[in-house]
Amino acid sequence: MSRTLLVVPTAAGASLARTCLGLVRALDRRGVNVAFVKPVAQPRADGGPDRSIALATATTTLRPPDPLSTAHLEQQLGSGGLDAVLEKIVAAWQPVHDRSDVVVVEGLSPGPAKLYAGGLNQALAKAVDADVLLVASWPTAGAVSGEDRADGGAEPGPDPAGDAVKLLAESLAITASGYWSGEHTRVVGCVVNGTPAGDPSAAAQLREVLAQGGLRLIAAVPHRPELTWLRVRDLVRELGPRVLSEGDLSRRIKEVAVFAQGIPGGLRMLTEGRLVVVPGDRHDVVMAACLAALSGTRLAALLLTAGTEPEPRVWELTRAACDTGLPVLVVDDNSYETATRVYDLDPGLPIDDLERIEGVVNSIADALDASWLESLRSSSRSRRLSPAAFRFQLVEAARAADACVVLPEGTESRIVQAAVACAERGIARSVLLGPPDQVAGLARSLGLRLPAGVTVVDPRAAAERYVAPLAKLRRHKGWTEEVARDHLADPIMVGTMMLQQGEVDGMVAGAVHTTAATVRPALQILGTRPGSRLVSSVFFMCLPDEVVVYGDCAINPRPDAEDLADIAIQSAASARALGIEPRVAMISFSTGTSGTGSDVDKVAEATRIVREREPGLAVDGPLQYDAAAIASVAQNKRPSSAVAGRATVFVFPDLDTGNTTYKAVQRSAQVVSIGPMLQGLAKPVNDLSRGALVDDIVYTLALTAIQSRA
Repeated sequence: MSRTLLVVPTAAGASLARTCLGLVRALDRRGVNVAFVKPVAQPRADGGPDRSIALATATTTLRPPDPLSTAHLEQQLGSGGLDAVLEKIVAAWQPVHDRSDVVVVEGLSPGPAKLYAGGLNQALAKAVDADVLLVASWPTAGAVSGEDRADGGAEPGPDPAGDAVKLLAESLAITASGYWSGEHTRVVGCVVNGTPAGDPSAAAQLREVLAQGGLRLIAAVPHRPELTWLRVRDLVRELGPRVLSEGDLSRRIKEVAVFAQGIPGGLRMLTEGRLVVVPGDRHDVVMAACLAALSGTRLAALLLTAGTEPEPRVWELTRAACDTGLPVLVVDDNSYETATRVYDLDPGLPIDDLERIEGVVNSIADALDASWLESLRSSSRSRRLSPAAFRFQLVEAARAADACVVLPEGTESRIVQAAVACAERGIARSVLLGPPDQVAGLARSLGLRLPAGVTVVDPRAAAERYVAPLAKLRRHKGWTEEVARDHLADPIMVGTMMLQQGEVDGMVAGAVHTTAATVRPALQILGTRPGSRLVSSVFFMCLPDEVVVYGDCAINPRPDAEDLADIAIQSAASARALGIEPRVAMISFSTGTSGTGSDVDKVAEATRIVREREPGLAVDGPLQYDAAAIASVAQNKRPSSAVAGRATVFVFPDLDTGNTTYKAVQRSAQVVSIGPMLQGLAKPVNDLSRGALVDDIVYTLALTAIQSRA
């Protein structure tokens, strides 16, 4: 089973992108089919563009999908469109997931203007059902004392290891607390970058402290100062100096020396890799630096400040040093301002610095725990289908079905809006029943234009052509053409006949009608599907971490054991058709044989019938709801069950229980429910709640389109 790893930081500057790439490198070395996704592009602190995708392209053969822009994300979040954002992310992630063994997803880094990052990372983990890898940087003395760390790769400070370990453990524990799924944490490991290279006991101490809190340290990446060194080329790109002599721009800047001393006191600063910052009229320093270069000292560069170039005669005497590859640059700022700008240069990985990129990526890949990496090859954890992933799969399957659905309530504003949205998104084509002038006027008042995928039919004009077929279908009930004509005054009956005649693929109604008014014509005209004993319903309940199925919560008041078994089998088939692995819990007030009575006996008998009719289906009952849904309860009440604690399909013993439960969960926990979707009819007809929102109708149309091709 494919696995998704969401990599999230505990704070800004945690070296997130490079950790992702190191993980990709380590998995690739082991022959794992690994992919990388960056859901949202985040501009750098200096305003430059996000580099994650470019770095992945530079270091691998992967071609990650384009991320959403931060501007688009913030616009959507500002208007309450989190679900829409998650659906777009899932749409980009899903095809990558389907063709990979492991998908590494880079989360969002927090910042003063990105207070939503933590919450969005948590929502994203649920949306793609990801395991979570936490990333932190070893704190400096400044961080321990309350100062912000500017760069996760900076040299660790002299603070005692114990203080740093405590700070890290607290930070990781706080971040991990947001990633619980039911009774289990999604967090599978922690990476800490920049640990003291000369102190292996620090990493050992951190590993022990984290383990006490239930966290696993899977990489302590030692600080390597050479991997933080910028090139002179990077300085030129960022500062834009005048170039007196280009020299070797690939030289690394190990340290910065601002000359305040005279010669010979400052000679000790003329060492390999030093960037010498000095006013251009300090001819003594200019000459000393050039003489050092001529004598074989490989300075990084000579950076002249105050906009002053060396006096021409001095320049002539010293320019021979340029032949050694010494870059000589001039900026207009004074030495202090220039040094500050140099220290503030973006420490990130430039796209064209392949040497440094390779060093950084390999250092992280080398530090990752080998046994942990091997565990990623396969996972026995069954995947939970998140609400965002479910909605995405629903829309994709509906698009593939290319169905036409009749909507008898074509003069209701929500219905018109949903029909237009479905046509524009390619979910389904629609036939709106209603007087064309009235429907057109309603669309105009809503600011909508009816697209090509929406047709308007006047039910009064269409009814006459169904009079004879309807009278024939109901002749055994004594219906004459006159009786049929009376029934066809109801647009729902017209829509049902359009479906029966094969003119449309499905029907959705109920926005202004009762369930009985929607279902009765379907039962009269369409009947049940072969092999189905009855018509039942399911709701798809979008819980925070997963989508589960509730049946039957809308149709059958008092099903007997045979009815209950049929409902269970129908509900399992509906779950499977929409990407949910069915594990069916037959709900009762009793678990196993803990209770007695006719109600318990009915559920037990229904479970036996299901096992007999569908021997390959995972089903168990009677089960109390908590034993069906919660692993720790199941361990006590039903430890040997393959369903208890893991159920995805909940079959309730009667309508009173089912309807009450679904509404209680929906309203009290603010859970989105999609449905009811009717099961067992010969052709797809679905009922809407009279309080349905436009989005509810859109997803019901999608369900109906999918059913039409089942």
